Amino acid sequence: MNDKQAIKTLAALALAALVGACASAPPQAPAAMPSTTAPNGAPSLSSHDWNLTSALDAQGRPDDGWRVAGRAPVQLHFEGQRLSVRNLCNMLGASFGTQGGDMQLGRPVSTMRACADKDLMRLEQRVGAQLPTVKRYRLDAGSTPRLQLFFADGSRWELAGQPTPQTQYGGPGERMFLEVAPERVACSHGVMKNAQCLRVREIRYGDNGVKTHVGQWQVFYDEVQGYTHEPGMRNVLRINRFKRQNPPADASAYAYVLDMVVESERMK
Repeated sequence: MNDKQAIKTLAALALAALVGACASAPPQAPAAMPSTTAPNGAPSLSSHDWNLTSALDAQGRPDDGWRVAGRAPVQLHFEGQRLSVRNLCNMLGASFGTQGGDMQLGRPVSTMRACADKDLMRLEQRVGAQLPTVKRYRLDAGSTPRLQLFFADGSRWELAGQPTPQTQYGGPGERMFLEVAPERVACSHGVMKNAQCLRVREIRYGDNGVKTHVGQWQVFYDEVQGYTHEPGMRNVLRINRFKRQNPPADASAYAYVLDMVVESERMK
């Protein structure tokens, strides 16, 4: 492996296909998703993203082994009948189904990104082994909704909800791919003075996963929510773009939200 390819992931659509492959994994067909609002007034699994706040072992004692210091907590995203696990080295994906308060997950599959953080890799392996053992879940309403997951060994996770971009912006976003250059560039625009902006170009893929279009490089006078740029890294991002309702005068008409990093390459 050469220096420019020290860190690399699958191509965008091949990666999506890999994550989707888990749909056949569960031992029985998943049940339908809950409705947008549960009978007790709690939000649905899919209306919020769920951040792990605490974990308890089978004896009810706090288990701090599900966090890596200095890293964002594990986040679960439910959409359709698919679960995505974020804030690990790789994106984990699995099919899932619910029936009443019961939950069933298929065998997780993941992207294949190398990760220099060994603690994060160990956490990823542990999460991938734990999630398929989930048996029950509970949703509670509140100013910050809560989700509890109960596992076969008697342990449980407690997670706090934050509205998904779809919930926040009132509808689905437009899917797009942006390649981000390794270095930011100086930019000035409106109230932005002496700023450093990302440089991006749009990429499009055909249904067969073949790249069909590569746009021109341009300065990106915005930020991608959920993305932290590391100097020297070229990334291809899968993004959801949402139309903002009544944006402030100094804000973009659109919000750009990271779905996943599908390709990374460290440049010299």
